[in-house]
Amino acid sequence: MAEQNKTTRWHVIVSGQVQHVGFRYSACYLARGLCLTGWVDNLPDGRAELEVQGPAALLHRLLLQLKSRPYVRITELEIREIEPLPCDRAFEIRDCGET
Repeated sequence: MAEQNKTTRWHVIVSGQVQHVGFRYSACYLARGLCLTGWVDNLPDGRAELEVQGPAALLHRLLLQLKSRPYVRITELEIREIEPLPCDRAFEIRDCGET
């Protein structure tokens, strides 16, 4: 059971119709509702990028909820587990590469 609550961080590249459809705002709203931390941004090539941190089950739930959003059409998810950031405290929207 403790493993399910372990803090995990994913770096995700999202392909499909994810720009100009409210994807970043939906990701932020849903992630905050699940008490996840991280950020979301658009990429210059039309994809979106996010880093999200929290229990793995909630990370999966976030991606499922994003797939079901109106107007969003996800065709591919590239997910890579990365090292969690202990000081991450919120989920935010970045503006095209802002750090």
